Amino acid sequence: MSDTNLTIRELRRRFADKSLSPLEYWLALEHHIAAWEPSIMALYLYDPEAARAQAKASTARWAKGRPLGALDGIPVTLKELIATKGQPVPFGTKAVELKPAEADAPAAARLREDGAVIFAKTTCPDYGMLSSGLSSFHPLSRNPWNITQNPGGSSAGAAGAAAAGYGPLHIGTDIGGSVRLPAGWTGIFGYKPSHGRIPADPYYVGRCLGPMTRRVEDAAFSMATLSRPDWRDGTSLPPNDFNWMDLDIDMSGMKIGLMLDAGCGLAVDDEIGDAVEAAAKGFEKAGATIISVQPVLTRAMLDGLDSFWRARLWSEIADLDEERRDSILPYIGDWAKAGADVSGVDAVRGFNQTIEMRRSCGQLFTTVDALLSPTNPIISYPAEWASPINDPAKPFEHIAFTVPWNMSEQPAASINCGFSRSGMPIGLQIVGPRFDDMRVLRLSKAFEDWTGGVSAWPRPPVT
Repeated sequence: MSDTNLTIRELRRRFADKSLSPLEYWLALEHHIAAWEPSIMALYLYDPEAARAQAKASTARWAKGRPLGALDGIPVTLKELIATKGQPVPFGTKAVELKPAEADAPAAARLREDGAVIFAKTTCPDYGMLSSGLSSFHPLSRNPWNITQNPGGSSAGAAGAAAAGYGPLHIGTDIGGSVRLPAGWTGIFGYKPSHGRIPADPYYVGRCLGPMTRRVEDAAFSMATLSRPDWRDGTSLPPNDFNWMDLDIDMSGMKIGLMLDAGCGLAVDDEIGDAVEAAAKGFEKAGATIISVQPVLTRAMLDGLDSFWRARLWSEIADLDEERRDSILPYIGDWAKAGADVSGVDAVRGFNQTIEMRRSCGQLFTTVDALLSPTNPIISYPAEWASPINDPAKPFEHIAFTVPWNMSEQPAASINCGFSRSGMPIGLQIVGPRFDDMRVLRLSKAFEDWTGGVSAWPRPPVT
């Protein structure tokens, strides 16, 4: 087969009618990955032989009409921060001792239960604390749209893999924008659900897992599997009875906020602001009332979070021997060392700013039913940079539109809303009320239907 760009539902239909087997699809995808991977370096622990064995077993199950679950035979990657039994979790850094994980993390366990073909992990920067494909452990990951440019992060490899068409489903993590930011920079759909909707282990304030896909439908389809509760996540939400594929929506009477100023951080490039405003007109045409809204984030909130996160990471690396600590990417190591000077009182004050974010977001959503904003404030930046401004003294100037919704635990997505004059993707962020995951998915699907989604994805470089 030549077309590897099939949706999950298309694959399931063809597996069921036996016009395509999971093994045949995997072998075609394996060839496609081989053409791309030397250029973008999105994968870690890529194991095509193991994938062939998984796909062969799935083919036998489909032949008998007995697939294990909804994702049986579907190729999937997991960000390397998500543990898979028997494989190391390097956290993107040379500083970590490589030990086999004792168990699958919840997302990996759910995918295996459903028969998914887990063929690789995807790259991330040191400790997942950069929006970049730069890492002291992994090779430099690059953006498929232009390999001189950064894919963003910290779910860098997952975004690159999705944009390059390494199958329909890739799972990332997001504590301040790490699913949505790279989704915006690579033109894919990145979904951060309500906190606890997809169980995480370890779980932490603001930390979510989310699907990264080319199409909204694929992300929605995966949620039935990924959202099954797991006792290891103390914030895991109760079982849901959503029909995740019920994606129709009537926007008549909806009040949708439009936020073009994040309140602090990097200024929004004109091309991005224009694209987001144009996108808002589509929602207005569909019957929603668009309301210009003020920022939810302040400088004090972002700086407080910076202090808290520095102290948090320093607490994790302070006991490393000097050689291991010095092996951390200098940008991250230098940033974290400042955490040694954050007092306990100041760390608590910093953490309290996450509560202030939550209050601010909650107040806004007493006046609107959903929110639109840019995902990223700038178009792109060099692949070799650690962040969009490459300044460790100001590491979070690019997350001002995304991080509030982690702390408020609200669902949020990034979807492509156009391209810059330089040919790079532009992301639209769609945010919904806490727990109303379906609203975000439905609004995203409606927007994708109006625009037709990305019609021409990048092709592998000619070698």
